[in-house]
Amino acid sequence: MVSCLLALGSNLGERAGTLAAAVAELGATTGIELVAVSDTAVTKPVGGPEGQPDFLNLVVRINTSLEPLDLLAACQSIEAEHHRTREVRWGPRTLDIDVITYGQSQSTDPVLTLPHPRAAIRGFVLVPWAWMEPDAQLNGQRVSELAAAAADTPEIRRARAGA
Repeated sequence: MVSCLLALGSNLGERAGTLAAAVAELGATTGIELVAVSDTAVTKPVGGPEGQPDFLNLVVRINTSLEPLDLLAACQSIEAEHHRTREVRWGPRTLDIDVITYGQSQSTDPVLTLPHPRAAIRGFVLVPWAWMEPDAQLNGQRVSELAAAAADTPEIRRARAGA
């Protein structure tokens, strides 16, 4: 089994319910064991078109026996079940699941770059990760320090229950 970090986000529809369902579906996927789930963060959209609704974001720690591209396919299948479309880069979406880390693997494959190429600068990934794993590191740097330096971090807050 390989320890991996996944980041989930939603800014369309019933965001909290979508994230909860996606976490449950990940945990029910053959070859995936759910280890930990972060608190949910309310975040402003980063990049993409103006005027998007706020996101709810969280991260999960999993153990998996799936190969990296099979894990990506499982994530994309769950996204599709929640009517994810890919029309505008960084546009609004019902569900986004990104593979942030896959063990210590490093890859420049354009289909799945590992670790995720923008994870180290995205507060919406780093903040919930630091909440869940205060001593976590990404590429040899403390996630909490990366989070403190991320441009989008100042506006991130914990979601209230049922948000």
